[in-house]
Amino acid sequence: MENLTHYPLMVLAAAFITLWLASLTGSWLRRRNPIAGDDQNEDIGVILAATLTLLALIIGFSFSMATNRYDQRKHFEEGEANAIGTEFLRTDLLPQADAANVRKLLGLYLDQRIQFYTNEDDIRREQINQRTSQLQADLWAAVRRPAAEQPTPIAALVLAGMNDVINSQAYTQAAFWNRIPTAAWVLMSVIALCSNVLFGYRSRKGVRKLSMVLPFVISIALLLIADIDAPRHGLIRISPQNLDSLATALER
Repeated sequence: MENLTHYPLMVLAAAFITLWLASLTGSWLRRRNPIAGDDQNEDIGVILAATLTLLALIIGFSFSMATNRYDQRKHFEEGEANAIGTEFLRTDLLPQADAANVRKLLGLYLDQRIQFYTNEDDIRREQINQRTSQLQADLWAAVRRPAAEQPTPIAALVLAGMNDVINSQAYTQAAFWNRIPTAAWVLMSVIALCSNVLFGYRSRKGVRKLSMVLPFVISIALLLIADIDAPRHGLIRISPQNLDSLATALER
């Protein structure tokens, strides 16, 4: 079940509105306590600076986590293309009829893997996963039968290559499931709310017109983190360029 963080634009809208309201809440609290002196303002300024520093650190760590996961997905996409391409070459070691069958199945499998990266529809994605699982079973059966009939080192090499193909898909799926923990998002949200309330409380009358600036800046930062961390619904996505290149090469 996907949550709000899977949709970066919704993160931007929700964060900006919530943080802006938090800033206005701080301004309202200040109007309720108009006799606050300079000492109190100074104390609040120190707390605000510390809160913003902590928020910046957590946003930085979260950004690092998101970029690491993004690089991991790119790496596994490349691994899938290499595994499929290598196994396609190894089919030459099989008997002619078996080789033709495996090549056909690998072509269908490659098409499903490309669709896995480019598809956005949840229902269609489930169909792709089911079709991928079926093709994996068919591919394994297609190389297992000739290997069982002639258990040679060459047959074992073909089996190992098919095992790499299946494993690479599992690694990719695990990488797509590996997201920034919900607890990290909750922590960032709480600290961002506190910082905006403090910012609104400390703002002077002439500065209250700028109450949207800090919420907007923080929202943009959260948008970038969510966009990099979201494999499907963001503007920054993993393009199956290696799989596309392999498909083009196999069509020649």
